[in-house]
Amino acid sequence: MASFPQTPQRPIPGQFLATPAIGNPKRQSLRQATSNAPQSVRALAERAIAQPGLGAVAPIPPPQPTLSPIQRAARTINETLIQEGRSPALEQYVGQGISSDYDLPHSPAWTPFQKTRVYEIPERIFEQYNQAQVSTIMGLLAELNHAWIAIDNCLYLWNYTLPDPELVGFEDQPNTITGVRLTRPRAGVFLASVTHLLIIATTSEIHLVGISTEPNPASGYSITLFRTQMNVSIRGMDVQVVEGSPSDGRIFFANRGDNDVYELTYQQEERWFSNRVGKVNHTSKGFHSLAPSITASFTNKTQEHIVQMVNDSSRSLLYTLSSKSTIRVFSIRPNGGLDLMIQKTLGSTLSYIHHMVSSTRLLGPSVPIVSISPITSQEASKLHLMATTSTGCRIFFSATAATAWGVAEASSAPTNMQVHHVRFPPTENSPDAAASTPNNQLTYPTNVRPVDSSSTTLFGTTSAKRYAPGYFVAIKTIPPQSTTDAVFLSAPESARIPRPQELAGTIRYHEYGNWLAIDSRAEDIGLISPPFSAAPTPTGFGNELAVQFDDPATEIAILTNTGIHTVRRRRLVDLFAAVLGYGTGHEGLELEIKRFISFYGRGEVCATALAVACGQGINVADYRTSRVTDPEVTSLARRTFVEYGGKATLDANAVVDQTLPIDSFIPSPRHDGLALYVSRLVRSVWKKTIVLESTTPTGGLTITPVVKLQKLQTIQSDLTKLQEFLNQNKTLIDGLSGPESLQQATNMQEEIALQAEHRALHSLVVLISNLIEGISFVLVLFDERVDEIILSLSAETRRLVQTLTFEALFSSPVGKDVAKDLVKAIVNRNIAKGSNVDTVAGALRRRCGSFCGANDVTIFKAQEQLIRASDAGPNSDHGRNLLNESLRLFKSVAGSLSMEHLQQAVEQYIGTSFFAGAISLCLLVAKGMDSANLALSWITDGRPAEDPRRSAFDSRQRCYELIHQILTSVDNSMQRGPAQIDGQPTMATRRRDEAYSQIDNSDDEVFQTDLYDWYRSRGLTDRLLEVRSPYIVNYLRRLSEETVADADLLWRYFAQSSRYFDAAGVQLQLAKSTFLLPLEKRIEYLSQAKANASTQTSGVGRQTRQLLVKEISDQLEVANIQGDILQRHASDDRHTDQSRAAIVDVLNGPILTLTELFNKYADGAGYYDICLLIYEEADHRNPNNIRATWSNLIRSEHEAAVEKRVTPWEAVAETVRKMGQRLHLSESTFPVPVLVPLLETYAAERQHNVGPSTWVMDVFLNIGVEHETLVSVLSAMFQDDEPSADGRNRRVISSHLLYVIGNWYSESMREGRTSLFGSEATARQLSEILESLPTNGLSRAEADQCRALITKIGRNARI
Repeated sequence: MASFPQTPQRPIPGQFLATPAIGNPKRQSLRQATSNAPQSVRALAERAIAQPGLGAVAPIPPPQPTLSPIQRAARTINETLIQEGRSPALEQYVGQGISSDYDLPHSPAWTPFQKTRVYEIPERIFEQYNQAQVSTIMGLLAELNHAWIAIDNCLYLWNYTLPDPELVGFEDQPNTITGVRLTRPRAGVFLASVTHLLIIATTSEIHLVGISTEPNPASGYSITLFRTQMNVSIRGMDVQVVEGSPSDGRIFFANRGDNDVYELTYQQEERWFSNRVGKVNHTSKGFHSLAPSITASFTNKTQEHIVQMVNDSSRSLLYTLSSKSTIRVFSIRPNGGLDLMIQKTLGSTLSYIHHMVSSTRLLGPSVPIVSISPITSQEASKLHLMATTSTGCRIFFSATAATAWGVAEASSAPTNMQVHHVRFPPTENSPDAAASTPNNQLTYPTNVRPVDSSSTTLFGTTSAKRYAPGYFVAIKTIPPQSTTDAVFLSAPESARIPRPQELAGTIRYHEYGNWLAIDSRAEDIGLISPPFSAAPTPTGFGNELAVQFDDPATEIAILTNTGIHTVRRRRLVDLFAAVLGYGTGHEGLELEIKRFISFYGRGEVCATALAVACGQGINVADYRTSRVTDPEVTSLARRTFVEYGGKATLDANAVVDQTLPIDSFIPSPRHDGLALYVSRLVRSVWKKTIVLESTTPTGGLTITPVVKLQKLQTIQSDLTKLQEFLNQNKTLIDGLSGPESLQQATNMQEEIALQAEHRALHSLVVLISNLIEGISFVLVLFDERVDEIILSLSAETRRLVQTLTFEALFSSPVGKDVAKDLVKAIVNRNIAKGSNVDTVAGALRRRCGSFCGANDVTIFKAQEQLIRASDAGPNSDHGRNLLNESLRLFKSVAGSLSMEHLQQAVEQYIGTSFFAGAISLCLLVAKGMDSANLALSWITDGRPAEDPRRSAFDSRQRCYELIHQILTSVDNSMQRGPAQIDGQPTMATRRRDEAYSQIDNSDDEVFQTDLYDWYRSRGLTDRLLEVRSPYIVNYLRRLSEETVADADLLWRYFAQSSRYFDAAGVQLQLAKSTFLLPLEKRIEYLSQAKANASTQTSGVGRQTRQLLVKEISDQLEVANIQGDILQRHASDDRHTDQSRAAIVDVLNGPILTLTELFNKYADGAGYYDICLLIYEEADHRNPNNIRATWSNLIRSEHEAAVEKRVTPWEAVAETVRKMGQRLHLSESTFPVPVLVPLLETYAAERQHNVGPSTWVMDVFLNIGVEHETLVSVLSAMFQDDEPSADGRNRRVISSHLLYVIGNWYSESMREGRTSLFGSEATARQLSEILESLPTNGLSRAEADQCRALITKIGRNARI
């Protein structure tokens, strides 16, 4: 088709026109005409939420985290559904005041209602009508597709949609029928098959007739009448008005002879104080209620009576309209009461209206109200009732309730009702104006018009009905032929109402209307389709666009005396399809599209064009309703979507610096239109769960779909058409056309905008694919025995299935996982029934491939091999081959193997004793779960609690837990029989060796770590000592930092592995650690460490060992010193119990430094011997400190011996002897030149003539002090005239010299040395010393002994 001619754009104030980019030759001029539309205006006006004060722009949300395409598309759908749910409530555009905004299109393409069919009244009805004697009345049971006619005492019903309908008659009563009404019965009174109740009023009785309905796809419903034997006498009354309450089944009626409200009561059986059927007068009592007609017979005045009753079940209200246009409001009480709450006379109504509008002949005392219609609480929270006058004015009433505090609850009955809004009839077009307007004439109504309060277009209105969300049907008698009526229909423009005509403007009440010629007298009006409801709350309730692809279009039936006319509300998609196909020429069509854009917005037009292109448009021609499939229309719709879709625009508020992130661009209206269309297709299922579980009376499980499968198939079909459309036209759509579209970008901003558009559109395309496959999966699920499938699931998966919504199935990973569990259950069930895996899986892949991919098929095949192996026997060659084949298949898809699949495979492998294969599979799956090896780094870092790497370890550990089960099974199998038979390993032994071979050869350090943890948790620590894995040492090293027992395990492992050097190092660290170890245990570790370090170890050099031995020895010496101090303090009586415990607690712990031991615990406590040991260990060589310490030691030992009453010299001698041994006769800390004078002085001054005279020398000689050293020291004392050598003490020194030299001589002779005293020079010196002794205080005997010794020395030494 040729392109449309270009039309110049009118410049918009404040618009910056973009520089044209390189055009696509495939594009036609239709796009060029609108490509420069102001995107900033669209962003403000089209994206604003329809609320009062709509000019404000919502704040820019913070940047969103990176989303996958599915998540982004799901978010878009949710945002779109939320936005559609915010369409204005009724009271937001029917505000307080007056209005008369109508558009009465002259073009048939724009008419809001379209006659779909005229059904003639059957000839048999006319035959019965010709026999009428008294009266004839007619009416509709529109919701059941039936009409009725009452001829005298007979009632006939017929399905008017059938060409030759069968008459269903009620003729079993003799009285003239005056009224018929259809309602719902009270629950529990009739059988469940009785779905409706037909109330038949006659001149004598009211009869209740039950109706059972059976859906008939071809003709609505088939009905069957049941006599209930329920009737109540109404003699003397003229009942023509009857109303039922569908919510509770109550029935109200009125008498033409009074203005009272009666109720027909009925119950299942008679009771003590109530009949089965009865009547109650709720407004009058006493005599008047018994004889209602008598009052009227004694007066000439016309009795005011009720002419209409309507019920509002949502608020439990009953409204009545009297013959004098008085409206009364009754509260329907749950206890069976009916209370009059409000009475609104015509005068009070008019007085309030006069405050809103000046005097008009359309409203006055002579203008009656001809009809009232309730407005439910779901539709409006403030508006309650609409009344229609004979001049066609609609009066909206708002009722309020009041309490003592002036605030009423929403559920309170109203006590006051005022006029809220007056809607005047349309200004132009008489009933025949549509016929007189040329077909090619188009009118464009202005946005704002003055209110016309004097239009007479609806003068003569006799009846009217209002149906949600505001469909208005008025019947008007056309003069001068009083036998002909005209019908006016109007509907709110729900697509246009949310769009203010100015950015700061208020929402206006826009209506489209049209006249319908019926050429006969209208008898009744009825709603065929279910009552409209786009949402359960006033906000969003009236959004017709949201449900135009979800719910059937509203249909209204109009009964006339010649037939039934059915009228269909045309959806926006139907209007757009009609406009495209109306044939107004290229230029006219372009104007019409622009008109659509100006009325409804570019995004809405794109959604509508897309719907038409996908075959959603419906047209009625020659009373036949069909989809619009005209290629020219669908082609124009496609071009509208492609060329009027706009571009992605920059959201300046989202730019914080010079960069242009992709998230700062708003997708195009084309994207918005696609999102709108998709969301409207799936809105009815998006948030609903998939399955509904219920139990049968016998306790069995029943699974039913929440959404009917036929509905799902319809949605899937529409989505498939949409997918095909996008695939066929993606080369023409910016964002889907591929990289070549980037060539059109002239700068970076345009390029990023195209990328943003592609990301947004691609996300929706991916979601559409998921939606189609997701619905296919649900259909597949319900093709199977879904109850058996769900029962086979685990408890957790079953719970997830119960709560799984379509949204989660379509767009969340959890939904995918649950679906795969269901697919697996389906396949397993079919395998159990003997079906072939390839056949079942192939069928699943064809219908829902993403739910059953190639990997899933491989898993199913592996499971099948497992089942066959179990049947063949695991010990047979064929069975083992099947097991190996299943293992190969499992390993090929290890990266996508779920834990549930793995667990089931392991359980089956255990059952077939295929332990090694099960372990290798678990190890492979675990490694694939953490390819980056994050778990190992987490373990190496000490397993921090709040660390994201923890999840990687947890995932792998679930696989390792399965290996634990396998090893337990392996161990159990070994306990059931011997390990060998006739010297040959049994099958169980070979399988055990194969299993442990897999473990020993595994290079998975994380697994080895987990395995060792498992050994320890089971108390199998000895197994760790037998492990020869390269990872065991690292494991034990990490473990050794936690507990003493674990550290013991490490050095034991080293010792058992002949790694003594390493064992010594661990023991040394244990002794130096901060573990709560007693000092004795630390000394034990050091002793063992010294022994291990001294043992030759392969690979460790001698020098290295010596260094370690030196360190251990030093530490051991310090520990021993600390142990001595600990014992001293523990037995020291100078301490209190508290101080002793405190000191012992410190000393019986970690090894302290020598400085701490000396300063804090030894020196101050007077433990001088220990101080000397500390000097020695610390290599302290200060002679003054050492001499003073020895002097203090000798003194303290003497005093202690005296206190204990023991021989002091013996105590001192023993102490010196022990210290010499512990100090190893150190020259620094055991200085003989210092100690000999000290002891000689001590012996001379404090132990004179006590004990042996030579005990001092004996002490030194006994501990191994060299004779030469003692002789040297004594000689020095003797020759240096020390104070101790004067007088008596000089004699003692001389005696000690003689004693030492004599002892030395005896020892030399015993040893048989070749040279006495080691050399002749020494012997000569000793002889010289001996020669000087007799004259220095020796006794006579000692002098003789000295001379004899000199002689011996001279003889033996040959000097």
